Amino acid sequence: MDAAAPDKVELDITPEQAGARLDKALAEGVDPALGLSRSRLRTLIEGGHVTRTGPAQDGETVLDPSRKVKAGERFEVTPPPPTPARPQPEAIPLTVVFEDPHLIVVEKPSGMAAHPAPGSETGTLVNALLSHCGDTLSGVGGEARPGIVHRIDKETSGLLVVAKTDPAHQGLAAQFAEHSVDRTYQAICWGAPDRGDPRLAGTPGVSFEGAWIRIDAALARHRHDRKRMAVSKASAARHAVTHLRVAERFGAPSRSIAALVTCRLETGRTHQIRVHMKHIGHPLIGDPVYGRNRPSLSPEISQETRDTLLEFPRQALHAATLGFVHPVTGERLEFSSRPPNDFAICLDVLRHPP
Repeated sequence: MDAAAPDKVELDITPEQAGARLDKALAEGVDPALGLSRSRLRTLIEGGHVTRTGPAQDGETVLDPSRKVKAGERFEVTPPPPTPARPQPEAIPLTVVFEDPHLIVVEKPSGMAAHPAPGSETGTLVNALLSHCGDTLSGVGGEARPGIVHRIDKETSGLLVVAKTDPAHQGLAAQFAEHSVDRTYQAICWGAPDRGDPRLAGTPGVSFEGAWIRIDAALARHRHDRKRMAVSKASAARHAVTHLRVAERFGAPSRSIAALVTCRLETGRTHQIRVHMKHIGHPLIGDPVYGRNRPSLSPEISQETRDTLLEFPRQALHAATLGFVHPVTGERLEFSSRPPNDFAICLDVLRHPP
């Protein structure tokens, strides 16, 4: 968006536009001087920045650019604030796991965003990489996201691979698109998923594969909060599959307080593990968005354990392993990362309750 970009645009669908695609109808109706091209509008729609307004649809988020519009409908476009086009290098320490002329694998700490965005314009991984790598990062991701092939949430810790050359970026992106990259996460959730639980077995999208629980539930932007994701059957929802296995249970066998679970991603959607864990009734400890409906805690739990769980400062999620084929050399690479201190302390309290 340029300096003249609007804070909000309202557009009414005319009878002549009835039956047209949403992105096409909006592009035809918007003032060209605002710089909202059809491709830009398509991105805004998919990002949850377009709502359908009116007496019966006030505030309903529309996420499908191909949706057919009807005469008389009104849509409101609210572009996000612009972010700096050129992130600046910042001398932020990086934990480098592997580096060669083509790519770099790092351990991202919790609290660090992958790239600049509203609310996180500085102090991001990109800022740190620009300082560490200079001008060698791949340009495929654009000026705001040089080298970024995949992301993990700001408050999630763990492994990320970043491309330093365009061929490496394209090769890695192809592997992520084909779901051939091996990624496992460690998470601490409320309660313990149990395949003998009839409620879990009856949850839509849940099936069992030996010791693994498979969650096949498509995700889309929440209808009323574009910052959240939700399990959805809408046409714009994206296929999402998570495999999880309980590694350790904590508390009485009949009623676990929490569990350490290993999550293996088959797809990689925004907030995928967090939303899927909420979907099966076992949200992540510390999750400020999806972890509100936690189970009640037994009065037998010590105050220290209670405080540790209730005051955990972020979603308890760590990107623990990462495996892929080097896009240039063809070598198979595998990396692992231990959870950071806050995660380890939480596990220690659960394992050795006072």
